[in-house]
Amino acid sequence: MPKEIHAILKETLGEHAPSYATVKYWVAQIKRGDFSTCDAPKTVTTPKIIDQIHELILEDHRISAKSIAEQLAISRERVGSIIHEDLDVRKLSAKWVPKCLNTDQKLQRCQSSEQIWNFQWSRGIAVHPTQNNSEGKNPMKNSRLDFLGSRRHPLHLLSSKGPNY
Repeated sequence: MPKEIHAILKETLGEHAPSYATVKYWVAQIKRGDFSTCDAPKTVTTPKIIDQIHELILEDHRISAKSIAEQLAISRERVGSIIHEDLDVRKLSAKWVPKCLNTDQKLQRCQSSEQIWNFQWSRGIAVHPTQNNSEGKNPMKNSRLDFLGSRRHPLHLLSSKGPNY
């Protein structure tokens, strides 16, 4: 039956006729009793949806893409696409964070790093990068366990224009 229908369509529509596989699929749908002529609704990315997702992430940085999809009644794939492509955010340690920090965010990170450093240094937990030990050697030199993986003190990361990394 699909072969005959495909032959009739090909004769009528010529090169614009649907493929045999499409005709075969249509025949199978009709045999199942599915007479629907419209496709499944598609999710459209709108600025409103992007803003809603952004607000949900700002409210709870630990929210999952699945939870966002359920709350907004859109697909997880669409949520993932919006998060990664439109909002330019990624998951880091179970939190959504911007991929690239702007100047204010870099400055805030530097300031909080400096506070942590000063706290650890005042308690004797950390050694100042310029400080030598009793042997006259700098323990931070060639160390793999230096301040947050950086060989520079957070104050050195600031310039007159803001953070420079």
